[in-house]
Amino acid sequence: MSVRHSPGNQRHDGEYEDLLSLWSDLESALSVVLSTPLRVQDFPAKVRQIDRWLQDLVTHDIDAALYLMFQLASTSTVGYSASHAVVCGTLCHIMAQELQLPSRERDSLVRAALTMNIGMTALQDVLSEQREKPSSAQQDAIRNHPQESQALLERLFITDSLWLDVVGQHHASISDRVPLANQEPQDRLTRILGTIDRYAAMISPRKSRAGRSATDSVRAIVGHEVDQRDEVSYTLVRSVGLCPPGTFVRLDNGDTAIVLRRGEKANQPLVASLLDRAGAHHARPGIYDTATTGKPRIQSALARSAVTVELNHRTMVRLGLYAATPHNSGLMGLVTAGGAL
Repeated sequence: MSVRHSPGNQRHDGEYEDLLSLWSDLESALSVVLSTPLRVQDFPAKVRQIDRWLQDLVTHDIDAALYLMFQLASTSTVGYSASHAVVCGTLCHIMAQELQLPSRERDSLVRAALTMNIGMTALQDVLSEQREKPSSAQQDAIRNHPQESQALLERLFITDSLWLDVVGQHHASISDRVPLANQEPQDRLTRILGTIDRYAAMISPRKSRAGRSATDSVRAIVGHEVDQRDEVSYTLVRSVGLCPPGTFVRLDNGDTAIVLRRGEKANQPLVASLLDRAGAHHARPGIYDTATTGKPRIQSALARSAVTVELNHRTMVRLGLYAATPHNSGLMGLVTAGGAL
């Protein structure tokens, strides 16, 4: 199989049992920090702690991290602001590794991603539930929130100037035609965060609209062809895939499937087929490496709102792990039948 193998693939599957609850706990902890920052004792230390927590979860297994993160983004119960921050922080961490950023830049980037909207946390949650267009007062708050967030972080004793600068200008337009290596650190990180911020916002559902599919989100940002000269968008697609783990796809045989793990190519992941073309549950998911000749191929990406199926995410994560591990005889023993997936 041409499925990517991460360091976590060699671990016992028992370690995967609590991954979903750990991601949910991370999201909840960040929600508290963003909602009541002035009540948080030693705010800088708390953000660093959440960052280390995120790093540990991603290091365990990037594919499992992406799967659970994308699923949480579409079903979160803690509020849009915290969920969006987790998605952005996670993707920034992965991008920093792919782009081989220095550790200081990586830290500033991820912490900026986690806190860039802290000046409008409550408003961001309200807007995600609001069907009408923002009022003029809300539009002013949206326009001013980068500076408001930067000022609040300074009050909270954040002294990392790069972190602060990136938060303060995270909506600035930075040229994507200048090589990242030739840009100043604050512009380089702003460019990365800006792309990820727009991508994450598009995939997440709101009351006023359903979330887009991951593929549509990428294409809305970079067009139908990803230009390698746009390093950030190219690296985002290369690192998470056009259809990342945790997102849904339609196969060319009519089935609805969920992506379990990334493949060697951005458009050829490992998938689990869940529903047939009539929408009926498969008794057992069909596992397909879409890079393999003769197997069903991905016809299109699907938004979460287009799929009505309940999943046991622990089972799906372990299924992806086992399918990506060569010669694993226990694969189908993990799968339950019918609607109990």
